[in-house]
Amino acid sequence: MKQIKTITPLIFLAIITTFASCKGNEKQKTEIENADTEIIELSKQQIEAVGIELGKIEQKNLSSVVRANGQLVLTPQNQADVNSLIAGRIAEIVVTEGENVRKGQTLAYLENLEIVRLQESYFTQKQELALSRQEYERQQQLSAENAGTGKLLQQAESKYESDKVRLASLETQLRHLNISINSLNSGNVAGKIPIAAPISGVIGKIYVKTGSYADMQTVLMDITDNSQVHCDLKVFEKDLPKIKVGQIAEISLTNQGGKIITGKVQTINQSFDDESKSISVHIKIDKPEKLLPGMYVSALIQIDNQLVTAVPQDAIINAEGKKFIFALAEQDKQHFHFKKIEVITGTVELNFVEITPLETLPADAQIVTKGAFYLMSMIGEEASHEH
Repeated sequence: MKQIKTITPLIFLAIITTFASCKGNEKQKTEIENADTEIIELSKQQIEAVGIELGKIEQKNLSSVVRANGQLVLTPQNQADVNSLIAGRIAEIVVTEGENVRKGQTLAYLENLEIVRLQESYFTQKQELALSRQEYERQQQLSAENAGTGKLLQQAESKYESDKVRLASLETQLRHLNISINSLNSGNVAGKIPIAAPISGVIGKIYVKTGSYADMQTVLMDITDNSQVHCDLKVFEKDLPKIKVGQIAEISLTNQGGKIITGKVQTINQSFDDESKSISVHIKIDKPEKLLPGMYVSALIQIDNQLVTAVPQDAIINAEGKKFIFALAEQDKQHFHFKKIEVITGTVELNFVEITPLETLPADAQIVTKGAFYLMSMIGEEASHEH
């Protein structure tokens, strides 16, 4: 009959206390009835206290790969500077740094007397067009009655067409300044113009303040659409023939605890960088949420489909010259039973280790991915993590 090692609360507390001590030289051992057992039982509360986490054995491509480094970037289409099409004073800023905005949303207001004069010109030209239309129609009627001259009709037509173009030009200028023509025709003269977002995204740095003077060269603020972030990898010349569009890449965020994201090769740059002796390979990321441009990454580009069984490095424990993982053998609402499984390890890449278990495990087996060291210590064996 299989023996189960149950960790009592008092012993469990002693173990945790020992783990927390940096100066202790003696190892705390748990008294267990049968020293040969490989099953450890923990309560749900003990699991939470130690911080044990479970995961699954995965299939990874760790050997047939091209290794590359790079960083997360945005294309020019997904970043924008905000400018004004006319010089003036910043009357109001209505957004803050870090705020999400949509394309066309008002970011600030700018005021300038030229704005008022431009609207006056629009009204004047509108009246001028009405008069020239009347004269053109009058000359057409006279010509039809043989009471006018062809020259006067031509002059009236030319004036009418010229006035139409002039009014259309003024309307275009006003629309570019985000002044509503409908509102203007209703008699609402704008004293300031809204500065609209050219793209949807997040406000980065705001470079002006209320009362600042801005001309057409002044960058008021910048916007980035981080939902479209992708990855630029530097692939060395010797590896370039192996890279093809559509290949899968596993990307490790260097400064984010080795977090893994995935993507596919989208394009391969045809321009060679003489300094680094590499070519840029653009990776389209599957789920770019909560990623920022500028993050440094390392990556594995899979060049074939040779998959191996792999687990996170933290799941591997070294003890007595052997290597082990802990698999969840049984579970109910309050207790977890773990079994120690010996494995042979192989390739190590991106914090994953290739393993060959020395006994059969079900395809959906759950293993300890964090906290395996504590379990090994509970059965009184010297242990260390895989590196």
